[in-house]
Amino acid sequence: MDNQPVRTDGWRWRKIFQYFLQGVLVTAPVVITGYLIFWFVTSIDNLIPIFEVRDSAGNIITRNYGLGFIAIIIGLIVLGYLSTNFITSRLFSLFDHWLERAPGVKFIYSSIKDFFEAFAGNKRKFNKAVAVSIYQEDVFQIGFVTDEDASEFGFQDYITVYIPLSYSFAGQTFLVPRSRVRPLEHIKAADAMKYVVSGGVAEPAHDTEGPPAKKG
Repeated sequence: MDNQPVRTDGWRWRKIFQYFLQGVLVTAPVVITGYLIFWFVTSIDNLIPIFEVRDSAGNIITRNYGLGFIAIIIGLIVLGYLSTNFITSRLFSLFDHWLERAPGVKFIYSSIKDFFEAFAGNKRKFNKAVAVSIYQEDVFQIGFVTDEDASEFGFQDYITVYIPLSYSFAGQTFLVPRSRVRPLEHIKAADAMKYVVSGGVAEPAHDTEGPPAKKG
């Protein structure tokens, strides 16, 4: 019997498809990251209409070419500097005090203020990553301690833990016994948050330095 020739058409198409997928894997993160940066800068840039032009349809559009974004960044830096000055900081504190007392505004303002301070302010909360057992003793979720003492709610030896959700900016808050919380001291809080939000895909960078040695 004559040997039948081996057809390589299917093999070639599979290799081409594999190369296509590899190209997508290499290109997609770069393109998506670049698009998100462009969208973010453009959205902020359009807040200050420095240069306005008319398109072919006669509509007025903003073309700042990044100048509005730079102006806003500089303005925020100046406000940050003024808020640390002794004289101007008193004015900021007075304005802050007024907003926190204004009816109908204080709830919105105080909630947004506490949210931002939890991430970047002096009252930063999301800086202590833990593994907490919520539903089963041998199943853990990664969260962040936001309050070391929940006794004001009537729970002695309980702490407040915030559990972020994967692929979402939402999360849940739990009051759990301190005994069911395991600190993750070898993992940075930012890496723990990235790990949870990515659904466990992003690998956290372990802190190789470890805790400082005790002086004997």
